[in-house]
Amino acid sequence: MATEKETKAKKPAAEKKVAAPKVEKKVAAPVSAKPVTRVAAKKVAAPKVAGVKKTTAPKISKENRSYATGRRKNAIARVWITKGNGNIVVNGKTLETYFARPVLRMIVNQPLAAVDRIGNFDILCTVVGGGLSGQAGAVRHGISRALDTYDAGFHVALRQGGFLTRDARVVERKKYGKAKARRSFQFSKR
Repeated sequence: MATEKETKAKKPAAEKKVAAPKVEKKVAAPVSAKPVTRVAAKKVAAPKVAGVKKTTAPKISKENRSYATGRRKNAIARVWITKGNGNIVVNGKTLETYFARPVLRMIVNQPLAAVDRIGNFDILCTVVGGGLSGQAGAVRHGISRALDTYDAGFHVALRQGGFLTRDARVVERKKYGKAKARRSFQFSKR
């Protein structure tokens, strides 16, 4: 039998992995400024705080209006908001004509009530897909997002009311071997 010393001598020496020293490369900078290293040039992300949004300039177009898209179930609403007298037009019809049920009109007006601005904005909406309930929810979501982009001061009230969150609930798909998503066919013992 070979001794331990002989076996160690027969085996090749294991290569040790040596980490290469980190070298900071200098990035070209203007003559007047000090050279900037790549390590220092990386942006560090600020920690995210729940419910706090960075204050940015409002995103208002040259026509002095704000645009947003709202979604609910299968409905998609495009919403434009401008300062005005409180006229709300949905697909070319007034709010009262398009959403005849009072509950649906109340849903559409909820974000305006949350920021206490009912009657201060003219709203133009085009909504497609889904039924009336889904369309009312989509318009509400679109109005909320448009108000948020119009004035960042509305963000906290809209977030607390839950108007900026997309409601992800949709109809469950039908399963094979079932009458609907979960409903089974009638069972007969005999």
